[in-house]
Amino acid sequence: MTILAVRHITTYQYKQPVSFGEHWMMLRPRESLDQRVLDSKLEISPKPTDLRWTQDVFGNHVAVARFVGRAQALCFESTVRLDHFPTDIVDMEIENFTRTYPFTYGAEDMPDLAPFVGRQSSDGNHELDQWVRTFLCKGESTNTRALLVKLNRTIKETFTHVTRHEKGVQDPLLTLNLRRGSCRDLAVLMIEAVRSLGMAARFVSGYLHVRNDNDDRHAGGGNMHAWVQVYLPGPGWLDFDPASGIVGNRDLIRVAVVRVPCQAIPLHGTWTGFPSDYLGMTVEVKALPPMRKGPTARHAHARGWYCEAAARWEQMRTVRNQKVFPLLARCWSASSRMAPFIEEPENPENVG
Repeated sequence: MTILAVRHITTYQYKQPVSFGEHWMMLRPRESLDQRVLDSKLEISPKPTDLRWTQDVFGNHVAVARFVGRAQALCFESTVRLDHFPTDIVDMEIENFTRTYPFTYGAEDMPDLAPFVGRQSSDGNHELDQWVRTFLCKGESTNTRALLVKLNRTIKETFTHVTRHEKGVQDPLLTLNLRRGSCRDLAVLMIEAVRSLGMAARFVSGYLHVRNDNDDRHAGGGNMHAWVQVYLPGPGWLDFDPASGIVGNRDLIRVAVVRVPCQAIPLHGTWTGFPSDYLGMTVEVKALPPMRKGPTARHAHARGWYCEAAARWEQMRTVRNQKVFPLLARCWSASSRMAPFIEEPENPENVG
């Protein structure tokens, strides 16, 4: 188990004060078996007159803010801290009937999975279909787990991941032909490929903890990110990140899961003013180093407890020296009885 913290700051700048309409935010991570939100804070400047929380049709958390007045800047700062439980596909027990491809989902699941199986882009010449079928074993069944891992790895190794600031997502066929795209583009390519095989896949928006290339520790950076989940009976929705090559949820913090990317915009809203008033937007995502729950955390807690106990003991000793000992001395003179011995605690710095 790892405790992760992410700070996400988005700031809009304007030449002169403008008024703001309703703004929608998808910044709070989802609750699930492998991640649990410990605390979440959302600060907005200027302060909205109304801020309410709701959930969309997929169960994602959405904050809605309304404003009165005008300002030259609008800033959103979201800070979250959560328990994160890394999982890997090799640890998952897939149902027997889906361990090899092709397979068919059960009749009881199909009504709910159908929206995530349907293709969202046209492929009139079957370019995408032909490409994804090169991953299948000829003349025999294909191991489902190996198929998905290979597809994910191939996109990572043979496509170029680029930063693309334009709105929206590239057509999957364009991404396939260019062999490059943003994390959103690569995710949509894999989703369409998986759906063309009759499997359910959905788009995931969230955060990626960036690791240091020199070792396996977190470097303290972070990015908004997009990846894929594929549904396999048994483990359920499994994470695949074709941009980074990650299989499983390691380093991935889910904020929203949707059918199509336009349903998972992290922040959007309206403003009123002249078009020339808009100066631009800055986004900063900072992922704090993880803290693993274990002996280190327990010892830190114990050390803090003992330090507090030692401070209280010092106060008691001061009272003892000022009041108790003089009284005991008088009692000793009167009755010749020995004063009781009081044992002091060990130095708390020696703990752990």
